[in-house]
Amino acid sequence: QVQLVESGGGLVQPGGSLRLSCKAAGSILSIDVMGWYRQGPGNQRDLVAAITSDGSTNVADSVKGRFTISRDNVENAVYLQMNSLKPEDTAAYYCSADCVPVATGRRFRYWGQGTQVTVSS
Repeated sequence: QVQLVESGGGLVQPGGSLRLSCKAAGSILSIDVMGWYRQGPGNQRDLVAAITSDGSTNVADSVKGRFTISRDNVENAVYLQMNSLKPEDTAAYYCSADCVPVATGRRFRYWGQGTQVTVSS
């Protein structure tokens, strides 16, 4: 069983910063891509940023230059540093991890429970 546990969301004023964390727990052989998605009310879930096991990143144009994704392969963790936050960044943020669990040996995309980020004055 693989679980992703997120933390770090909250309420912040425009221009402020937040750091999201997500750690994969369980018996895991390997983790390929880890990422962050967000979903606002009535919207689809969109990719914010993703990072491979060797550190290559893909960042959405809407957050490029403001958000930074990083990961710790020893801790099986991924982070999202969010700076210069805007009201339009308000959404539920979900982490994802493409894991190969010991139990199955097959790659599967796991999701965190989501953490709310609200940018408002």
